[in-house]
Amino acid sequence: MTTAAIIVAAGRGQRAGGAPKQWRVLAGRRVADWTLDRFRAAGLDHIVLVLSEEDRRAWEEFEGTDLILARGGLDRAGSVRNGLRSLVGLGVEKVVIHDVARPCVSPDTIAGVLAALETHAAAAPGLAVTDALWTGDEARVTGTQDRAGLYAAQTPQGFHYDVIVAAHDAHPGGAADDVEVARAAGIEVAIVPGDPDNIKITRPEDFARAERILGAFMDIRLGNGYDVHRFGPGDHVILCGVKVPHDRGLQGHSDADVGMHAVTDAIYGALARGDIGQHFPPSDQQWKGAASEVFLRHAVDLAAGMGFAISNADCTLVCEQPKIGPHADAMRAEMARIMGLRADQVSVKATTSERLGFTGRGEGIAAIATACLVRA
Repeated sequence: MTTAAIIVAAGRGQRAGGAPKQWRVLAGRRVADWTLDRFRAAGLDHIVLVLSEEDRRAWEEFEGTDLILARGGLDRAGSVRNGLRSLVGLGVEKVVIHDVARPCVSPDTIAGVLAALETHAAAAPGLAVTDALWTGDEARVTGTQDRAGLYAAQTPQGFHYDVIVAAHDAHPGGAADDVEVARAAGIEVAIVPGDPDNIKITRPEDFARAERILGAFMDIRLGNGYDVHRFGPGDHVILCGVKVPHDRGLQGHSDADVGMHAVTDAIYGALARGDIGQHFPPSDQQWKGAASEVFLRHAVDLAAGMGFAISNADCTLVCEQPKIGPHADAMRAEMARIMGLRADQVSVKATTSERLGFTGRGEGIAAIATACLVRA
């Protein structure tokens, strides 16, 4: 089942004051960054980010990343339609549509909507209204409103892809959200439990509330990894996934990628889940000569399964030879690909040990790594 998310981020957010709210800083990161990472951690196959043509810096920043970019429309419905069109040909069966200004959306809310799509054509989170409702005029109460059966709508709102495409194509425009579009097409929408913390940032005071919510649930983990492999016969080494010509090779049960092993152990360490040897014992012959990408992917998937997103990873290779600098960018790109990160979230650098110790004598290569994980 191929899934996708459309994050609508083309609005200008004037009521929040200042710059468009999706690009304003919230708890140390931009609103859009929080929202995108929530959906990256959800394990969807594709994520579409709908941007205004005015946000040139954002277009440049996200071009070539893990995101599909789509242009904003004249209104929200037009932006969603453009996002849906960007998924044509990708075999998407389920799609969730989310407002970028809801950065506090929880993994349970996203999972709940996707699960409901197993038995319904459409589903969306809603909160039953519990407060008394008034009508008013000029700051005076003019009446009351029965709250029975009323829900406060939230996003993400989920749909079978073909169903919502057809509904948008048939809709005349002006809908408040995609549930309204779906209902106009006669589609029944299931209500799944909403979350009081899944607020939409609309007014300036909402930033303070969102910051409190994010701060209350922020779980940041740091892990360290260290690995060593000796030199032996060979004509190349594998370092951080890149084949580097050398007059010797590195020895190990797997492909002896010392850098990737260190990063893998750093992730396991942040999760308090042991090390590579526990997950992939050297005594097990099925891992003999295995590509270290297998180990790193396992660590990344384990982190996601435990509800963590990898914020960044930093790896230092300690060796006299070979020279790492000419290959560092390729190493960063390969590590980022495997981990599902942007290249600017991965650092690969090198140092020597001033000809001291086993690395200084050219007997092998060591690697030290740190990984930062954030509860998604």
